[in-house]
Amino acid sequence: MRSSHQVPPRAVSLPCVNPHAAGLDIGSEEIWACVPADRDPQPVRSFGTFTPDLYALADWLAACHIETVAMESTGVYWIPVYEILEARGFKAHLVNARHLKHVPGRKSDVKDCQWIQHLHTCGLLTGSFRPEAERCALRAYLRHRATLLDYRAAHIQHMQKALQQMNVQLTQVLSDITGTTGLAMLRAIVAGERDPGKLARFRDRRCARSPAEIIKALTGHYQPEHVFALKQALALYDFYTDQLRECDAEIARQFQALKPQWPDELPPLDQDDKRDSHSKNAPPYEARTLLYELTGVDLVAIPGLNAGTVQTIVSEVGTDMTKWPREKEFCAWLTLAPYHEISGGKVLRRGTRKTRNRAGQAFRLAAQSVSRSHSSLGAYYRRMRARLGPKAAIVATAHKIARIVYHMLKHRTPYRDLSPEDYARRARERDIANLRKKAAKLGFALVDVPA
Repeated sequence: MRSSHQVPPRAVSLPCVNPHAAGLDIGSEEIWACVPADRDPQPVRSFGTFTPDLYALADWLAACHIETVAMESTGVYWIPVYEILEARGFKAHLVNARHLKHVPGRKSDVKDCQWIQHLHTCGLLTGSFRPEAERCALRAYLRHRATLLDYRAAHIQHMQKALQQMNVQLTQVLSDITGTTGLAMLRAIVAGERDPGKLARFRDRRCARSPAEIIKALTGHYQPEHVFALKQALALYDFYTDQLRECDAEIARQFQALKPQWPDELPPLDQDDKRDSHSKNAPPYEARTLLYELTGVDLVAIPGLNAGTVQTIVSEVGTDMTKWPREKEFCAWLTLAPYHEISGGKVLRRGTRKTRNRAGQAFRLAAQSVSRSHSSLGAYYRRMRARLGPKAAIVATAHKIARIVYHMLKHRTPYRDLSPEDYARRARERDIANLRKKAAKLGFALVDVPA
């Protein structure tokens, strides 16, 4: 622990909103902490990043009677600090670095921790959204699962590359080389089988291509170095598949550990209205049932959403929608609402902000999947695509799905879908009403023409 004799920040001219506030500047090897000047003779101190140092930091903040702590989001270094301070009872605020840069008036002789403490005392910093500890654990598991899927996908590409180098055109006759037929043939090739006729016997009866086509595709120029690359890629694929299976078991246990707070018993879940996903990346456990018990509503019933997408959304945003007063704030946090830069009453730039919000990306994927569906959301997407183009239509549809999810989670109401005909009728009625208003404003009257 080292003290600092830097010049303290200038006198607070703004109202003191958080008198018991502290500021942290977190690095990979060092943490600078600042408390109000009247709490300690050395209000600015430096701590290490080892776990005992973090406990010493928490003890010092408690001795200084600190109640709320603001810290800048720096990589992943803030996570253990945040969790330890939160467990000790401090109200931790994770601050976006952009918010610190936008506040003018910083002096060069003030350390970052002093500047953060000064702004937090004046109430100029807004904490980033972070779910509860149990939701954070579920979110960590699901993010790790997505990483494992990315790693496994890379090795699938390695297998495809090795097959192409041997001119084994298995990708032309099989839609997925990691299916039942493809994996059986790959394992036989790695084991030393080269006869196309014998390899074609592993063809599943549900395969659309004929045995003759598969035999022709399996006739290749097998080379030892390419077979070796295929062998290692297949072994890594199997390894990550085992890791995914173990991760799915942990996610299922985490779902069961989350206790929903519903005073009444939920009605039975009706799963006949929507087919389950047959994707190999879909969770193997009863994710839809677990999500229904956790949220109290069946979000999978919304067109475009499946169990995998819904569990990503729930782990990222939680189930408590009171943290966003309205749907507009929720969609703005998801970066699905338009962001206008206005100066002098004129809109300089408009559009959605670039972000890595995983929940927002999940809603965009749901919007893409309803593009051809026979539902009201599919009709809405096609209507927006005709007006705005495909990119804007995806964002608009994702915005609409996010509003539906917000309403269902906040009011615990089931989803009721409209048919495309009903949606077209309502859209026509809205267009006619808008035409009548515009005609009345211009001094005209809209007259119906009999069919």
